[in-house]
Amino acid sequence: MTNDKSIYSDVLEFCQTHLRMQPQMVSEVLCNLWLPLANKLVSHRQQLNRPLIQGILGGQGTGKTTLCRVLALIFQHLGYQTLSLSLDDLYKTYGDRQILKQHDPRLIWRGPPGTHDIELGLTVLDKVRNCEFPVSVPRFDKSAHNGAGDRTTPEIVPNADIVLFEGWFVGVQPIDPSAFDHPPPPIITPEDQAFARDMNHNLRDYLPLWERLDGLIVLYPKDYRLSLEWRKQAEREMIAVGKSGMSDSEVEQFVKYFWCSLHPELFIKPLIESSTLVDLVIEINSDHSFGNILS
Repeated sequence: MTNDKSIYSDVLEFCQTHLRMQPQMVSEVLCNLWLPLANKLVSHRQQLNRPLIQGILGGQGTGKTTLCRVLALIFQHLGYQTLSLSLDDLYKTYGDRQILKQHDPRLIWRGPPGTHDIELGLTVLDKVRNCEFPVSVPRFDKSAHNGAGDRTTPEIVPNADIVLFEGWFVGVQPIDPSAFDHPPPPIITPEDQAFARDMNHNLRDYLPLWERLDGLIVLYPKDYRLSLEWRKQAEREMIAVGKSGMSDSEVEQFVKYFWCSLHPELFIKPLIESSTLVDLVIEINSDHSFGNILS
């Protein structure tokens, strides 16, 4: 019980500092979601007899980072080392992405399939799986080159029992190209359709990476359009405290670009309906609280 108490006090401190969550709320989420999930992942890790690689898929504002940080805190109390890896850490270097943009001017922002160094990801995950420690883990600095971002000093990780590998399309599978014949907005023009088809094609290159996953958790907003509102809210908050942030119209342009590349209705919906690809779906309400938890 003391263990549970010390877990609670650490998680409470984190949630109050970073999320402004009320103690009652923290207690509920810890008992109903975070602790059972951590225990489930630990027992999966024990069965494997090697490090567990857990995929976490979620769009803007779904709380991927929070989930990873809370789980890592709990694992620490249970005596397990966590390695948190983001799909963002696998971006191609700034120089490589400039070359990429010359080949395909549509890749104006980092993020869509094709902007990552997949081989680098495979190297890291395979070394972890085979317990070849220490492992050099790539890290990405989003603020470099005026926000275009670049790779920074890798982190040397001496040991890891559980890898939490998160990202906005971790585990997402390519779909039948005919889905783009009559796609949902904002895929409207023939150019939009061609871009969506090409990004779907690029997804195939990521399949070897997804094959390294031992499981996949999906953080699923009740309505995918919530991510647009959440992003606007986040940018307004940054502007309010004097940081640089995007205007509402810039946010719309930005988010719609990602919806054109991998539309949540086309890609996430079929995924959460699959019993083979996903082991847990956590619904996210409009106020960022958790809804149904479906395993």
